Amino acid sequence: MFLRSVSSFSVQARQGDYLISSFRGSPASSSSSSSSLSYVFPSSSSALSFPYMKHGKAFGVSASLEATNSPLTGVVFKPFEEVKKEELDIPIAPQVSLARQRYTDDCESAINEQINVEYNASYAYHSLFAYFDRDNIALKGLAKFFKESSEEEREHAEKLMEYQNIRGGRVKLHSILMPLSEFEHAEKGDALYAMELALSLEKLTNEKLLSLHNVAQQNHDAQMEEFIEREFLSEQVEAIKKISEYVAQLRRVGKGHGVWHFDQMLLHEGGAAH
Repeated sequence: MFLRSVSSFSVQARQGDYLISSFRGSPASSSSSSSSLSYVFPSSSSALSFPYMKHGKAFGVSASLEATNSPLTGVVFKPFEEVKKEELDIPIAPQVSLARQRYTDDCESAINEQINVEYNASYAYHSLFAYFDRDNIALKGLAKFFKESSEEEREHAEKLMEYQNIRGGRVKLHSILMPLSEFEHAEKGDALYAMELALSLEKLTNEKLLSLHNVAQQNHDAQMEEFIEREFLSEQVEAIKKISEYVAQLRRVGKGHGVWHFDQMLLHEGGAAH
């Protein structure tokens, strides 16, 4: 079969049906008759039009989009219409965050409060470091543990500050209370007393983080919930477990020579509270 030059090309379509395209030819010479070629493939309603020239003869291709009564299905996204919503307006005032979206004042305040909690914990751990680093105490393992713990809590505060800025909030640093500077205890000794204090501090921090997570839930802030869960909650329960074990070990060794051995263990193997 030979295909001849065609003078028309038609496209007809119906939504949910098949598109049938056909070439209908007109005789180019007296030696052959007209022929046609059809192809069937799935399609929806469409329109097509363009001119075509061949051997000095004009050919036209056209198709029309016919209205159908079939209901439109699926989701139709019209970005240039939807961006006109008021909540998507870009602020003009220079003092207003451009990035802020669905971030309530309650969430912003709660983040600032948690920053203060982390800084207070860091301050307390730093005081414990200074105590055990004294020349007449000289428990270098405990000093190292509490110094690293202080740095860890400060990193948490900075991480919360970075998140506040990401969401378009404003960081407000509150006052930090002066911590204790003496940790000697007549019955428990300084090492056990300090470690129990650290355990209470980690549990308090965990309570504050859970409250922060609850604020995010109440304000339907899924992004803030995910951030707290990913960066803090799992790490916090691991820290509580670790310090609980340290407290149990110090209770076993008492106030004597065993404290020195425990301190050496921290010096060479221990890590910071998270």
